[in-house]
Amino acid sequence: MAECWRPYRVLLGSRMRAQTAYRRSFVSDVLGSVAIGVMEFAEVYIVFANVDVLGELDFAAAALVFALANLGFSLADLLVGHVDTLPVYLREGTLDAFLLRPLPVLAQLVTSDVSLRRLGRIGVAVVVLAVALPLNDIEWTAARVALLVLTPLTAAAIFAGLFVCAAAVQFWLVEGAEVTSAFTYGGSYASAYPASIFSLPMRLLFTFVVPAAFAAYLPVLVLLDLPGPAGTPQWLGWCTPLAAVAVWAVALLGWRAGLRHYTGTGS
Repeated sequence: MAECWRPYRVLLGSRMRAQTAYRRSFVSDVLGSVAIGVMEFAEVYIVFANVDVLGELDFAAAALVFALANLGFSLADLLVGHVDTLPVYLREGTLDAFLLRPLPVLAQLVTSDVSLRRLGRIGVAVVVLAVALPLNDIEWTAARVALLVLTPLTAAAIFAGLFVCAAAVQFWLVEGAEVTSAFTYGGSYASAYPASIFSLPMRLLFTFVVPAAFAAYLPVLVLLDLPGPAGTPQWLGWCTPLAAVAVWAVALLGWRAGLRHYTGTGS
């Protein structure tokens, strides 16, 4: 089993060493990522500087939603976010090299790069989470502790699945990265806010089609013991792992269909 993973470890190791070779450049990239995370949280702070409650959540609860959603998305972005470069491989014909190797194409694509600069956003999310948890009145039980631990991991799985879904669509669109980004990065943005602020159709879209609400909002309803709005009851917060499984089932089916559709460049 260890030998099976050795090529991936070697490839990732070389990518990581290359990014950290120039320390100043690496630090500036990480600080840029931190700045993005801080600016995103500043949006939430500015909103609650003008209102006390939004979508039935106060600032402390909204900060918890933001922290869990951004931690999950940042982990997914770090690990698989670079799969959205698939159109480059399709245009240049370099995906053919992946097909020639005796390794799964998706695994090769996922391990083809890792952007360590994205650790900055992860750090911001962890800090906000550490501050937000004590501000919320949570009646801790073993089940809620388990939910808190699992939420960012399952959120990362959900967003990773969405990235793979978006990549699979590129086999047909090729130049459709902007379209799919509306569901990946758009889903990330939607997950950082209470789903209750959206109209019912949009709420259902970001719950059952693009399951952004499962990333943080629904689990936070469970943690704070709050009733959910119409269409998104509180008990759905316990179903976040099922949402991740469903997203990955669609992602893998779409990926396999896309690979069958791909005919190569003839090079």
